[in-house]
Amino acid sequence: TCDTGDQQTTAALHLKEPAATIVERLKDVATYEGEDAVFECRLSQETAQDAQWFLGDVPLQSNEMNEIRVQGTRHSLILRKVTLEDCGSISFKVGQLSSAA
Repeated sequence: TCDTGDQQTTAALHLKEPAATIVERLKDVATYEGEDAVFECRLSQETAQDAQWFLGDVPLQSNEMNEIRVQGTRHSLILRKVTLEDCGSISFKVGQLSSAA
């Protein structure tokens, strides 16, 4: 606000979170049945947007078979004791961005 006594004007500042980019994309993983498979990607910045991992079209959640971690800009998915049913496309999505392996 600028106030000169008999005149006043006001403006507002609005901040938007800058868009993150994927700077380290997912890489294909080959492992043995019964072993863990680890997928990682890194964003250009930490983001408040919800990130989501998918196996095929199925969204994944952290549980006893899938561990999802976020450490700063690094996002990782650990598939525990993989089976043949786990073979397929893994994808990571945040906002309009995605990476697959």
